[in-house]
Amino acid sequence: MNNEFSLTQTLKGEYLIISTSGYINKEAGEKISEVCQKHIDRGTKKVVLDLKESKVINSIGISILIEIIEKLQQTDGKMIFANLNPAVDKTLTIMGLFQLTEKASDVNEALRL
Repeated sequence: MNNEFSLTQTLKGEYLIISTSGYINKEAGEKISEVCQKHIDRGTKKVVLDLKESKVINSIGISILIEIIEKLQQTDGKMIFANLNPAVDKTLTIMGLFQLTEKASDVNEALRL
């Protein structure tokens, strides 16, 4: 498994789509946070986090995502997780993130939420 982290960002209408690849740890979480904050500051309220190529996320990565979710909620925004593999889905469920966010089977479904 390639754990080297990378991300791409795309604006599609009112949605910021962040597609990640690799292990989401503290450093990766901070990169995601920087991108989100830049767009939140510009008025973006809907973030789709496409985790198709990220199979592992640690607790620090999750805590950073929670901080992003809280920032979005302050602006009546939301985060939508897409393309979750079963292990990441289970981890996020156990952590209670889907009480604060939404999930979609893929990016196209996320763009309809």
